[in-house]
Amino acid sequence: MPILCKIHRGDFIESIHVAYAVAVNEAGEIVYSSGDADYITCVRSTLKPFQASAAVKEGATKTVGFNSAECTLMCASHNGEDIHVKTAESMLKKIGYDTSHYECGTHFPYDKESKIKLIQNDEKPSALHNNCSGKHAGMLCLAKHLQVDPKGYTDPDHPVQQLIINQTKQFSELNDFPLAIDGCSAPVPFLPLFNIALMYQKFASGNYDELNTLFDAITSNPYLIAGKNRFDTDFIEAMDGKAVTKVGGEAVRGLGIRSGNGEVFGIALKVLDGNQRCSPIATMAVLDELDLLTKDQSEKLSSYKKIAFQNHRKIETGTIKVEL
Repeated sequence: MPILCKIHRGDFIESIHVAYAVAVNEAGEIVYSSGDADYITCVRSTLKPFQASAAVKEGATKTVGFNSAECTLMCASHNGEDIHVKTAESMLKKIGYDTSHYECGTHFPYDKESKIKLIQNDEKPSALHNNCSGKHAGMLCLAKHLQVDPKGYTDPDHPVQQLIINQTKQFSELNDFPLAIDGCSAPVPFLPLFNIALMYQKFASGNYDELNTLFDAITSNPYLIAGKNRFDTDFIEAMDGKAVTKVGGEAVRGLGIRSGNGEVFGIALKVLDGNQRCSPIATMAVLDELDLLTKDQSEKLSSYKKIAFQNHRKIETGTIKVEL
């Protein structure tokens, strides 16, 4: 049975979001499945750590001197707050490129206060505010390291993307998958949830040097992976080095967690209609079902276990309740 995220208004159910989730252990065995474990979905930004791993594996990040915070931003879908923008700016400076090299496009910051600040100062957003600016700095870093023309680095046939595709094949254990174009113009695959879970089990396993570098960076800099009022940041911070999670567009999510008894699990979750609002509470429900959180971790994340809606007068109008 799939996960049902029921939106209650008063005593009635107003809407229902359906989610699928799968968890795998170190042997690649399914230890939990809700819905279709082989459901194929676009990985979107949930792929970012594995895209970043190509630059780490090739030694590109070490050559230009990316620090832990900058390695984290390569994996981020950030809010576009000052700390994110400045970090991306620093990355470009170390590479020796500028925003004209970016192929990610421009949008206003996700963070409301940062957006208002730009408008009040009569400033336009730049590609640095794009939530993928760190990922694209990582791709440009790899292009520089490979000594290839950075132009077209988002094309599937570019050497940068070919190395990323090889990394994805290795960690997903798939030799072939369809590619589409992500919101930031980079190619992105469609993968079964089972294989996304495998990837995140490997991410947290400690068995791959390039993934270890990124796991340690992200767990040391959780604010850079997302930002203020974001589940990814709050979850990674609460887990204190024991887990990472990465959201993607259209409500896909990957999660790698090191349990108290030393086991390592990978989890993939997809809300079928693409609505992000029940992704955190559904994720928490799966973690509780698998008993993967300590009491302290669970308490720190309690705000994501009951999500309430308020109207413009701050009156509670409804809640999300999850059924597994």
